[in-house]
Amino acid sequence: MDLKNQIINDIKSNPIMLFMKGTPEMPMCGFSNSVVQVLKHYGVEYKSTDVLADPEIRVKLSEYSNWPTIPQLFVNGELIGGADITIELHEKGQLLDILDNTSEKSE
Repeated sequence: MDLKNQIINDIKSNPIMLFMKGTPEMPMCGFSNSVVQVLKHYGVEYKSTDVLADPEIRVKLSEYSNWPTIPQLFVNGELIGGADITIELHEKGQLLDILDNTSEKSE
């Protein structure tokens, strides 16, 4: 499977998928850390991919998502956005509703 298909497969097969710099245990940028902290707040399970592991991940991901920045959070196969949008949805109380839909789809 080529890299772009692997990215698409990860997005479609994981209810919550985060492409970030670093890992949840060791984020390598403040924006990635912010999204990790928000997800930790909700106690949801998610899969993550470290875009720093291979520069091509970032290129292929941005080609697919049409979104230039990292992190990128996908829920149920749809791009939610980066750190700014994730934090804004969290502060408005809307992110929980989006994340709640993952448990309904996975049952």
